[in-house]
Amino acid sequence: MTEFARRVEAVSISGIREVFEAAGADAINLGLGQPDFPTPDHVREAAADAIASGAVDGYTSNKGTRELREAIAAKYDRDYSLSVDPGDAIATSGGSEALHLALQAHVDPGQDVIFPDPGFVSYDALTEIAGGKPVPVELREDLTMDPAAVEAAITDDTAVFVVNSPANPTGAVQSEADMREFARIADEHDVLCISDEVYEHIVYEGAHRSPMEFAETDNVVVVSACSKTYSMTGWRLGWVIASTRRIERMLRVHQYAQACASAPAQYAAEAALSGPQKRVGEMVDAFENRRDLVVDGLTDAGLEVPTPQGAFYAMPRVPEGWCSEVVDRGVVVVPGEAFGAAGEGYARLSYAAGTEELKEALEIIDGATRAVR
Repeated sequence: MTEFARRVEAVSISGIREVFEAAGADAINLGLGQPDFPTPDHVREAAADAIASGAVDGYTSNKGTRELREAIAAKYDRDYSLSVDPGDAIATSGGSEALHLALQAHVDPGQDVIFPDPGFVSYDALTEIAGGKPVPVELREDLTMDPAAVEAAITDDTAVFVVNSPANPTGAVQSEADMREFARIADEHDVLCISDEVYEHIVYEGAHRSPMEFAETDNVVVVSACSKTYSMTGWRLGWVIASTRRIERMLRVHQYAQACASAPAQYAAEAALSGPQKRVGEMVDAFENRRDLVVDGLTDAGLEVPTPQGAFYAMPRVPEGWCSEVVDRGVVVVPGEAFGAAGEGYARLSYAAGTEELKEALEIIDGATRAVR
């Protein structure tokens, strides 16, 4: 009798979804990692024009259109002075598929994958689906990942370690010194570093740096997407960049699992990357104002919360029963343990919501906090 694959049985539905289902229809949703801004008009128009012209009626290259991959390469030259050959990029169905490709192409059954704890829910699940062994590493007090802790976790069985900055769920941003160390670790230990940079442009203090800038080998693979920077979560367009030999292996997975990313989304992404960037700065400014509102509100409620340096999440320490009390009162938040065992005693709040909604939610949170203390 056919049974279910063990690697799938090891994966459960995200705890984030469980919270959504438990909340009322009128709840204020601070659990969703999705910008509340519209996709820029010129991006929508590029997709509409491509549809009207018939340009999207057929498959694109497995890697994506040449024009999109040239726009991706130009972006890395513009942002990081990195020289990326357009042939060394694959357009994917969101950053999620890009992560999946990277792990499937580099992890054999039983090999270790190191990732932050608390960390993005896909790291553990996609490791299990690849047949790998999850190795979560607890974060520092400021919720950044310590390169020394990563290096100490590396063994002969380690295939990959994952870096995520700016980070989901913490909003933490790794320093340049940390990124240099992650690059050194990848080089010296001959272990692949997957750098998840989906939130790369949502930074409030300092600047995002990529370990690919500092690596002396090809042991860094970068994953990113249009989803957060351009408010394009529903378009499902991401990418992976890496050396030619790594791209070739990831392409083998991509071409059979996906064939190519959605053609209309590729034209939209090309416009997003190549067009005006003013809207990105405006969105980041709005997120920064919301961050300050949320951090002040949580602090006033008596909660300890590291100030997020990027993304659009805050992760306060919370007393026992806090998440249930907040959800029961009509505000969706996600328990920290949904992001790993070390997330217990924390909660994740997204401030990708309107200012008035955030103010109302903070009033409810203040009352809920007093109720459980």
